[in-house]
Amino acid sequence: MSFKLPWSGKDDHKDDPFWDFFVNTPPADRTNTVIELIRNAPAGNIFPTKTELHTPEITSSHVKGMAQYFGAELIGIAKLESNGAANDEKFPFAILCAVHADYDPREAQGVGGQVPVQNGLFITFVLSSWIRELGFRAKVVREDSPDALAAKAGIGTLNSSGRLVTEQFGAKVYVADAIYTDLPLAADNNN
Repeated sequence: MSFKLPWSGKDDHKDDPFWDFFVNTPPADRTNTVIELIRNAPAGNIFPTKTELHTPEITSSHVKGMAQYFGAELIGIAKLESNGAANDEKFPFAILCAVHADYDPREAQGVGGQVPVQNGLFITFVLSSWIRELGFRAKVVREDSPDALAAKAGIGTLNSSGRLVTEQFGAKVYVADAIYTDLPLAADNNN
């Protein structure tokens, strides 16, 4: 006798109107999601005494370990251009975190479709807070082209449409808002 759980199959929900609503219908009230709440939360203060750090390579591995602990599945560090318009505060590095996304949040506007965005916001909020507690500046920045910066950070490559494609998840990936920081790090991908 075969026993099958109704939620165990990947495509069991493809004809379910409730699932489609959950994934694709934007909420009537944005306060039913935590996205705006986290995005609008004020950043905390920078601890006045900088923590003594190891080499930039070891510090980078610690940052990536913390990001993974908070839920990031792919993490990369990019060296920022010093004269970029979005980098007017002269942050030398950007930390990029990405999570698997069954549905593209740019298309799936429902509460369920936005889960990768919520996860990414949680990761970047807590990781940037931890960096400020170490005594360094950390600012969460909503990039115009997060996929391009993630590719620069070595997370994946860009396809012909400019979308990030990773070895682990293909194009089913969501890149969270970047963390700009002055924490001494080692950039990935020889930037």
